[in-house]
Order: sequence, then structure tokens, then C-alpha cells
Amino acid sequence: QVQLVDSGGGLVQAGDSLSLSCAAPGRTLDNYAVGWFRQAPGQEREFLAAVSWSAVGSVKGRFIISRDHAKNKVYLQIDSLKPEDTAVYYCAARQWGVITGAPSPDEPYDWGQGTQVTVSS
Repeated sequence: QVQLVDSGGGLVQAGDSLSLSCAAPGRTLDNYAVGWFRQAPGQEREFLAAVSWSAVGSVKGRFIISRDHAKNKVYLQIDSLKPEDTAVYYCAARQWGVITGAPSPDEPYDWGQGTQVTVSS
């Protein structure tokens, strides 16, 4: 297991951009796939984007995920924020595997504690 620390959330205005970060103190993320999810009140956790252990980033619409090996962090940039983006955002990691959606009993993830993003209109 790897301990993940996600941060960077806060209160932002609609239309702004925000960058969240996922760190693993004391462990390298180089051999982990890292993904980002979010969960709004009363809703299920939603998969947003992921980067495999061998990749440096990907783009999925307004969500840009990138990896900085030197800083041992994975970032999620969200552009053109909307009020409906308000949620708790979580990073997740899976060693040597891939993340394409929700975890399964056979493919569990390690999770960060979550960081709140609130978008005001």
C-alpha cells in the first residue's frame, strides 16, 4: 500500500482553473498508475482521468492529468470550472496496473484523503 496525500482544493469562481496534486510521502509514484475521482454529495464516486505508470499525462476534456517524476507528484488540472464540479476530489493509485474506472475487489486502489473543491457561480 502507498499513502497518498491530495491537496489543492478550495473555493473558486466559475470559469477559473484549478490544479490539484497527489503526493506519496516516502514512496515513489513512478511504478504506480494514478487516477483522479470525485464525489459530490449524495452521488457515487466518479472516475475523471488517469495516467499509467509508464505515461506522463493525458487529457480528457476539461481534465488534464500530468505526472512530475522529479517532484513525485501527479496533478489534475481542471479548466473552465462549473458549479457542478463542486465535489470532494480523490487521487487513487495502483502499482504496476492501470486505472480505467472504479476499483474492483480484485483490483483495489490506494486512496488519498480527498480535497474539497467548491465552485461558486
